[in-house]
Amino acid sequence: MTDHTARLDHVVLWVRDPVAAADFYEKAVGMEPLRLTEFAAGQVPFPSVRVNDETILDLMPLTFAERMTMLPGAANSAGHPVNHVCLSLPRGDFDALVGRLEERAVLVSELSYDSFGARGKATRSFYFRDPDGNVFEARHYD
Repeated sequence: MTDHTARLDHVVLWVRDPVAAADFYEKAVGMEPLRLTEFAAGQVPFPSVRVNDETILDLMPLTFAERMTMLPGAANSAGHPVNHVCLSLPRGDFDALVGRLEERAVLVSELSYDSFGARGKATRSFYFRDPDGNVFEARHYD
């Protein structure tokens, strides 16, 4: 049976250095890099990192902005028109993320409690930026 449930497949982030961004997402955030070797070899235009079995973040080089011709004005999306991307994690992974970000001196916001999200009120959440200024929220519901 085919599952026709809508899902988030990927989010494209503009980054100055895709290799450095992949390193940050792997080591600080705990995401598996994808196609990094192929990107370094010039075989693919960008690497990605895996959020979960169904969702990835594409790490698009900012230099590609002028090639965005699929819609009028798409090239102007380079920058930060998105407010933030939220990662929902199990409690243990949430705590581990806080620790990894602190080890790397990544600034994080104060913890918030009971903020509303896709699954109701999150127990705890906080915000941080990646090296390219993309804003992320991390939260857990348990």
